[in-house]
Amino acid sequence: MASRSRRFVHAALAVGLSLLTVAALAVAGVSVADAESHIRPAAQALNDRPANRPSSSGGIVVAVVLGSTGTVGSDVLAPYEVFASSPEFSVYTVAAQAAPAAVDGGPAIVPTYTFEDVRSGAARQPDVVVVPAVGAPEGTEEAPMRDWIVEQYRRGARILGVCNGSSVLAGTGLLDGHNATSHWSRLGALKQSHPGVQWTGGLRFVQDGMITTTAGVTSGILGALKVVEDMAGAAEAERVGRLMNYPGWSPEASTRIPVQSFASSDIPIGLNALIPWFRPAIAVGLFNGVGETDVASAFEVYNMSFAARTVAVAATDTVTTKHGLVLQTVPGRQAPPVDRVIAPGAAGVQDIDPQLRDWAASRNVRLDAFAGTDGVLGFDGAIEYLARHTDRATALSAAKMIDYPTAHLNLPAGETSVRIPVLLVLGVLLATLAGFLPAIMRTAIRRRAQGQMT
Repeated sequence: MASRSRRFVHAALAVGLSLLTVAALAVAGVSVADAESHIRPAAQALNDRPANRPSSSGGIVVAVVLGSTGTVGSDVLAPYEVFASSPEFSVYTVAAQAAPAAVDGGPAIVPTYTFEDVRSGAARQPDVVVVPAVGAPEGTEEAPMRDWIVEQYRRGARILGVCNGSSVLAGTGLLDGHNATSHWSRLGALKQSHPGVQWTGGLRFVQDGMITTTAGVTSGILGALKVVEDMAGAAEAERVGRLMNYPGWSPEASTRIPVQSFASSDIPIGLNALIPWFRPAIAVGLFNGVGETDVASAFEVYNMSFAARTVAVAATDTVTTKHGLVLQTVPGRQAPPVDRVIAPGAAGVQDIDPQLRDWAASRNVRLDAFAGTDGVLGFDGAIEYLARHTDRATALSAAKMIDYPTAHLNLPAGETSVRIPVLLVLGVLLATLAGFLPAIMRTAIRRRAQGQMT
């Protein structure tokens, strides 16, 4: 009986150690992936800092807020381009501090103004405030941002909350008693933490009075177009909408979208997040005049899929986008080793900035135009490129995470990588070894004792 009990204890210990090893590997993997996606911008002074000014002198002022705890780049860049594409709007970025604001998985953004600049009159008062998702939406570090948003709302500004920017707005209390939406993965938690808000899923955006909230990431484009329509007219919204080329959009299109949830089809992304070691490193080559949505699409598909690490590289330590947004980059001479270079905004290799071509050649690294078939740019090109260089399942799951439609895309099967299978096998072997370790130690101790007796 005692022998059977010992065997049971030993077996339970072995299983427990194996499971503990698997859990430790998973926690370590998620920590590494998270750390690589949330990099604080370099603290050095920016050399030859370019002029940082609003996109134009348009009569309708839009302030796009940047957080202090990391900001989802596409929530800023895509709505920024929507509004800045219209001469009716003057768009700037604003933050608590003048220092570059960290962006998840992408280049830091140098704010045009601070909250105090707006309060003092150094910046024009906004008619629209765009609120993106941030790292700690209800944390104390973002209290200045929440206070400023409430100030602008009370003085009559319209609010556009993009994706999980709704968490920021919920933390201000402005959504209490109102209808709102958010990224599909956050709705359940938001219903629990903020029951005073009427949360709704399955809609591209929800408009309630002066507040519009959107579903995941790219839904911010359509939410912004709705604000353009309301404030500058349907004709201007249609014109800008044609420039943005969002699949299936028109002012009359339904706002309904599929109700999403995590599924087995998302396993490839889950494995990428749990097993981030030895991912390829990709330099995203930026240049002055690059489109904001092109930049957003490049960083977002990799940040959401965890398929690669990205670093923003340019000839200098900043670039200015098509509509005047200033991004902090890594000068080519300081860039870490990379496996590939991609060029957002370039339909073909012939369109790539010559300095970037020279830099990639000097490092003997492959250089690609970040585009789909026939030079398609934006999120269409980004998702097709991701499918071609990872696999179709990863691209479809990444598109689902950013609420981007894919029915119109003919995605390739992609490449076959052995990285995940090999690392999974090594992880299983390590966990098995950890489970057998007590038995190995007991055997060694017993043999040593027997040797001493003889």
